[in-house]
Parts: sequence; C-alpha cells; structure tokens
Amino acid sequence: MSSPAAPVRAGRFADVPGRVSALLAVLAAVLVPAVFVVPHMLAADGSQDGFADQRNLVDTVGEEFVRYWNSDDRMFSPGMERVVDYWFRFHVAKAAIAALLMAVLVALGLLLRKSCPRGGGAGPARRAAVATGGVVLTVLALLSSVIMVVNVQGAVAPFTSLMSMLPVGTHHGRLAGTLDQVRQQLADSPGSGVSPPPALATMISDNSRYHVALAVMAAIVAVALVTLSSVLWRRFLRTEPSAGRIRRALGAFGLLTASLSLVVAVVAVANLSTASDSARGLSVFFDGG
Repeated sequence: MSSPAAPVRAGRFADVPGRVSALLAVLAAVLVPAVFVVPHMLAADGSQDGFADQRNLVDTVGEEFVRYWNSDDRMFSPGMERVVDYWFRFHVAKAAIAALLMAVLVALGLLLRKSCPRGGGAGPARRAAVATGGVVLTVLALLSSVIMVVNVQGAVAPFTSLMSMLPVGTHHGRLAGTLDQVRQQLADSPGSGVSPPPALATMISDNSRYHVALAVMAAIVAVALVTLSSVLWRRFLRTEPSAGRIRRALGAFGLLTASLSLVVAVVAVANLSTASDSARGLSVFFDGG
C-alpha cells in the first residue's frame, strides 16, 4: 500500500532546489543594497542619525579631532568617543551583512553548478548561461569578501578608520593649526627620545593595530588562495587531455588564484611594515600621502 505514495513524495521534493535557489536569489537582491544602506541605520542610536550624511560626519570628525588633540588626554573626549562608537557599530554591521551576502552568493553558485549536469546532459545555451551566472556570482562574492575584510579592519581600529576622513589638506581654521601641530610632533618624535603627546600616542598605537588587522586577514586569505590553487592544479593534472575545455578552465583558475595569492601576500607584508613603523605611516598620511 505504500508504493503509490513514493512518486508523490518524490514529486513533492523534486522542486526543492529550485525553491531554495529562488529564495537565495531574492535574499541576495535584498542584501546588495542593504550593504550600503542598512549599516548607518543600525549604527545610529537616535542622536546620531545625522552621521549618515557624509559631509556632516566629516565635519564632526574634524571638530572632535581638534577637541581631542587639545584635551591632553589619551582617553577620547566625549564627542570623539561618541563618533568612534558610532563608526565601530557601522563597521560591525557592514561586515556582518557583507559576510551574509558572501555566504548567500557562494550557496547560489554551488546550486547553479549542480543545476547543469556534466557531460552531454545540458545544451550549449544552458552551459553558457550557467558559466555566465557563475562568473557574475564569483565577482560579486569577491567584492563582498573585500567589503567584509575592510570593515572588519575598521571595527578593530575605528579611530584610525575615522582619521582617514580628516581633510588633511585644509589650510584654514582651527583644524589646519591642529594638523600642523600633529605634523610637527610626528617629525620630532622618532629621534627626540621624548614621549609623544597623549593623543598622538593613541593615534600611533591604533594605527598599528589597524594595519596588523589587515595583515593578519590578508595572510589568511593568501593561505586559502594557495590551498585552492593547489587543489585546482591537482585536478588539472588528473583530468584527461581529451577534456580540453575543463583542463583549460582548471588551468586558468589555478593560475588566477596563484597570482591573487601573491598580490594578497604583498598586501600583508606592506601592512606589517606600516604597523612596525606606525609613526612614519601617520606622517605620510598627514603629509597627504
């Protein structure tokens, strides 16, 4: 009596992958704009809604930086602490949304790959569509991973991330005078043997942490890319020469991941170098570099 129910059950679940793909596609379509819109909303606590406006945020950072520099204290002034806390929440929210988007895109890519059977089970048009979709999803996943890494770095050192907004080229007002003092202190600190001012000491240590964070994440990504490249090259060597298209694709992706691993490794070394001489890195920044 149970045999007639089997086809019904099979039919009931036959379209599950399609439903999952549709749900993931909708979720990705929602998350792409959410990466750019939602973080400011989540970071705001009612009194900081104005920070969603870039011009207002930049102006506030400049004003509070002047107050903090003149406070002669390593602890943030109340206004600076308020902005730094906002920027920390912003980066956490953006990194979390970007990570979720990346996971959704990877899942979509896997389902797309499974939807096209190997061999002659799919026509040229379908294979081309799947290949194009795979490229688009890969590019979007890479972009979302970059957004995630950058915002994790910003969450680790939100003060340094905020400092990148300072209009260091300004020549008028209190901010210009404060920037001149910072440049002078950075020029005097390395060989003077005198401890830097409290605010500058915080800037140097936070800037070092900022670059160490990126160096660590870049090293992890480089190792992952090297591992992926080795897997692709092993599959390339094991693939029969008759499967020319597959071999070419494996070789191309193996070469691409190996090249990317070298680029990411250079990024890691460069950031470690900057972290080891944080004061010099700050000096370059405040000089407009």
